[in-house]
Amino acid sequence: MAAPGENLRINGERLWDSLMEMAKIGPGVAGGNNRQTLTDADAEGRALFQSWCEDAGCTMGLDTMGNMFARREGTDPDALPVYVGSHLDTQPTGGKYDGVLGVLGGLELIRSLNDLNIKTRHPIVVTNWTNEEGTRFAPAMLSSGVFAGVHTQDWAYGRKDAEGKSFGDELTRIGWRGDEEVGARKMHAFFELHIEQGPILEAEKKDIGIVTHGQGLDWTQVTITGKDSHTGSTPMPMRRNAGLAMARVLEKVEEIALSHAPDAVGAAGHIDVYPNSRNVIPGKVVFTVDFRSPDKAVIEDMVTRMKAAAQDICDKMEMQVEFEKVGGFDPVAFDEGCVTAIRDAADRLGYSHRDIISGAGHDACWINQVAPTAMVMCPCVDGLSHNEAEEISPEWAAAGANVLFHAVVETAGIVE
Repeated sequence: MAAPGENLRINGERLWDSLMEMAKIGPGVAGGNNRQTLTDADAEGRALFQSWCEDAGCTMGLDTMGNMFARREGTDPDALPVYVGSHLDTQPTGGKYDGVLGVLGGLELIRSLNDLNIKTRHPIVVTNWTNEEGTRFAPAMLSSGVFAGVHTQDWAYGRKDAEGKSFGDELTRIGWRGDEEVGARKMHAFFELHIEQGPILEAEKKDIGIVTHGQGLDWTQVTITGKDSHTGSTPMPMRRNAGLAMARVLEKVEEIALSHAPDAVGAAGHIDVYPNSRNVIPGKVVFTVDFRSPDKAVIEDMVTRMKAAAQDICDKMEMQVEFEKVGGFDPVAFDEGCVTAIRDAADRLGYSHRDIISGAGHDACWINQVAPTAMVMCPCVDGLSHNEAEEISPEWAAAGANVLFHAVVETAGIVE
């Protein structure tokens, strides 16, 4: 495929204006957004996106999971489309860019092609995947997972939020359940633009992250049972302090993750302590150890070593320990051809860049199972995300969208 000329750029000001306009829908309480999936705010954001896409000459498809597909035709009716996109839903206290940049960056790509009167051989389709965040309806990346055959639609429809409302019912309620069979679409390739959600690119003053892999993860729930007793009247040698046992296990988690530095990580983010009273020694703790690595063997090693260490600690402290796997997925290696297209685009445009491993899950991780896929990232301030203070600059947004533009258009094929 012919590469687009290095002078071709998206309209960065228009992209930024679109980001700010979308951010008015579902405002948060501290400058960010609360546009959770399948809420009225989500429906309003979808309607705005559809109107923009139709103004850009696209036709909109909608499948039975609510995934949106805005199509710009190519010159070859038999050529499979090049897909691009991310998600419009946010965390309850989310930022203005997580996911949204990838959707509106795709829209800006279409608008810029129109401005420049450029035709592509392959159609280009901009996608908004439903419920990427997984906050209201677990798990994350739910609809792209159904699209890729990882989950069944019936199972997804039955997922319930904290109020007992089901995904299927809420999708119907907001009016965004389509008729198209989910997963029926075939893709030539898929590209996703996203903020890094980590501090590496900003710290190293890199314009672009070229995502070569997505981390796999394992969530193991650990339950340690000791004996709750009075903090003042129980002699130290006679205590069976489950909180202390957990602390020793978590020290081992840190040690194990560091032994696979720099790409492996590990911690416990979810911790429940019982009875959680100031003057009662904890008799039971339940916590989830989150191990991540781009290497499946490393994840397996960390989990095995953590379980052995926890068992040894609890045996010596005369406590019971139980393990339950409560989540996880294998690492992702993105398509070398798509990754090369992104790297070549960054080089052509003169942006500084580095290869990077995504520490978070993204829709691209599931779509990679059914189509050649890659991701491009831009920095975010202090690596902060899933927070209303999430921030990027207009220049970072434009750089990421320009790289996306070049990689997608080169893959779609310019028609001279």
